[in-house]
Amino acid sequence: MAENTSSPSFEETLAELDAIVNEMEGGDLPLHKALEKFERGVALSRLGQKTLEDAEQKVKILLADKNELSDFNDGESA
Repeated sequence: MAENTSSPSFEETLAELDAIVNEMEGGDLPLHKALEKFERGVALSRLGQKTLEDAEQKVKILLADKNELSDFNDGESA
């Protein structure tokens, strides 16, 4: 059986992080469980931040490509 090794989507990451926050805000977790949840939350936060940074970089590349094409097309009509 193949194991799913792909990263969760941004939305899945955010949903899990939200669930952890709600659980921890309840205040009913023993200390060791709260620390485990906190550690998982930090990992999810970092994963989400990385996903956002990657998306931002892609947008910058696409916008730069569009500007270069626009500059190239403007130069041809002169």
